[in-house]
Amino acid sequence: MTNLKREHIAWVDLLRVVACFLVVVAHACDPFVAQIGVKDSEFLWGAYIGSLVRPCVPLFVMISGVLLLPTNMNMKDFYARRAKRLFVPFIFWSLVLPVLNYLYFSTGIESTNPAINPDNYTVAATINKMYTFIFNFNQDTTPMWYVYMLIGIYLFLPIMSAWLVQASKKDIQYFLGIWIVSLCLPYIALVAPYLGYTGDGLLGACTWNSFGMLYYFSGFLGYVILAYYLKKYPLNWNASKRFGIGIPMFVVGYLAAAFGFIYASRNFPGQWNIIEIPWYFYGISVFLMTFPVYLIMQNIKIKQSALLSKIASLTFGIFLCHFVFVQIGYDFVYTFIPVPAPIQIILTSIVAFLLSMLIIWLMSLSKITRKVIM
Repeated sequence: MTNLKREHIAWVDLLRVVACFLVVVAHACDPFVAQIGVKDSEFLWGAYIGSLVRPCVPLFVMISGVLLLPTNMNMKDFYARRAKRLFVPFIFWSLVLPVLNYLYFSTGIESTNPAINPDNYTVAATINKMYTFIFNFNQDTTPMWYVYMLIGIYLFLPIMSAWLVQASKKDIQYFLGIWIVSLCLPYIALVAPYLGYTGDGLLGACTWNSFGMLYYFSGFLGYVILAYYLKKYPLNWNASKRFGIGIPMFVVGYLAAAFGFIYASRNFPGQWNIIEIPWYFYGISVFLMTFPVYLIMQNIKIKQSALLSKIASLTFGIFLCHFVFVQIGYDFVYTFIPVPAPIQIILTSIVAFLLSMLIIWLMSLSKITRKVIM
């Protein structure tokens, strides 16, 4: 996702572009999801489409597993190479996005997005966002949560790579098996109180210990290892088997994500730690959707093209800047194009994606600005 000069693999480039567009769609759904209790139809369409695109981030993470494992370099060299490609864009966009949002809202535009609070776009608030990003992302830089996570994975990859090189197929299967169990823990936490459990955490987690028994097998690292495993040990299923198993998996995962999210939104209002469990990227419902999509994309026979390679090389920059253009696209479409909610979501996504791609392409033409997008 961040390497311009890597060897291009056609299906990986296609997957990168698809995953990037799905991320834009996911964020285009946010203003509609925010209509819960106000405009129920818009909320439902936001939930339906937002659930459909949840594999977006896991797919991006799996691309890292395909391209970076095994690392084939020592920790110092690996860290130095990754740092050059992550930290400069990360810092640049963490500073620029709050400014862009301030300039947009300072024009006097009243956003139709119910999640927008005008008090967050004053000079003082903007300055605050421009230095507190060292602690965490803010509303303007929401996509940066992914970069924090990606840096954490990169820090661990050389260590995991050393194990993978000597691990047997069965060893990796054991790891993935435990990881899949960990994907179910958020749901178990929901059910446990109904079975009489009144504690604050599971499997050793508590107020003074955030790291439960399966903590070290959980999270996005599993997607990286899964991608490596599928590269080293391809399943070699024929099309009938891929679709015969993959489609039911996807449908089950989608139904759990969509209707679980809708149910939680209506029954636990404002409790986002519960509401978003069906949407967790590292939850079992999203895994059930991600695995078949990845498997099908991995087996697509597509010829490499200069256009595909170019768009794929722009996706990291598109990801970093698209959030502000989603807001602009939403205000434009919602105000001037009175069409049903699902069409508004798609139009907003297309507008935001194309605007982002145009900006990043223009920036790619200069050696100076290229450093902050790739």
